[in-house]
Amino acid sequence: MTTYHVLEVKGINIFYRKAGNPDKPVILLLHGFPSASHMFRNLIPVLEKDYHVIAPDYPGFGNSTSPDREEFDYTFDHITEIIEAFVNKLGLEKYALYVFDYGAPIGFRLAMHNPERVTAIISQNGNIYREGLGSKWADREEYWKNPTPEKRQSYRTAFAPETIKHQYIDGTQENKVSPDGYTLDITYMARPKNDEKQLDLIFDYQTNVKMYPQFQQYIRKHQPPLLAVWGKNDVSFIPEGAKAFKKDLPNAEIHLLDTGHFALETHAEEIGNLILDFLKRNHI
Repeated sequence: MTTYHVLEVKGINIFYRKAGNPDKPVILLLHGFPSASHMFRNLIPVLEKDYHVIAPDYPGFGNSTSPDREEFDYTFDHITEIIEAFVNKLGLEKYALYVFDYGAPIGFRLAMHNPERVTAIISQNGNIYREGLGSKWADREEYWKNPTPEKRQSYRTAFAPETIKHQYIDGTQENKVSPDGYTLDITYMARPKNDEKQLDLIFDYQTNVKMYPQFQQYIRKHQPPLLAVWGKNDVSFIPEGAKAFKKDLPNAEIHLLDTGHFALETHAEEIGNLILDFLKRNHI
């Protein structure tokens, strides 16, 4: 059974979901944009019988504190710092990482900082290779090189209601995606002053791309068991990003599913069973 909690971390209340027996191995679920830990609502029941599952909301997302920009730097380094402190405060000494979208650069930073803690990595459309960047990223890289105020303002479309809805439904079969997830995300993104925080993160995403070689070096050196299970119709992080793991992890396990970016909306049970099988075969 999933329960709901708040933990104070460096003056910020971090909301999180947990389920399963605390004596079982831990899986840390890291959500993406524009979502929160509710994206795991259908996955957690599949995993909780055999694992202790923890799913936090980042600062500025979901039900965690959303500090003003004047008081909190909305960067991936800073969010990682908070989530790392959250992990430490919970006393999580070992965990498998599930990384999706924004969760990938956060999770791989965590792994680089404490490689001895990571028992395995599940990457669900969580990219660390240039091969995995879809065509839209060319415009974004041009923005990073020439960050005019006009270009910054143009990225408000990223959290417009129709954009969020299409992040969920594009690449999926008609009528297979519940409106619950994208409706909640639309509400989160519409909160006062959230727009500028999210624009800060869109601009800072360039730091993640610059760190791709470091993330790749981490997996080459430490060879963590890795399962890449991707919605193959995702236009943001395309299937080549999943396949690229094989370059550095020859034993990486790759599954491409007939769905889109938010693969859990249509394939939570299938993904959950793939995770259970993968972790058991790796004695985790």
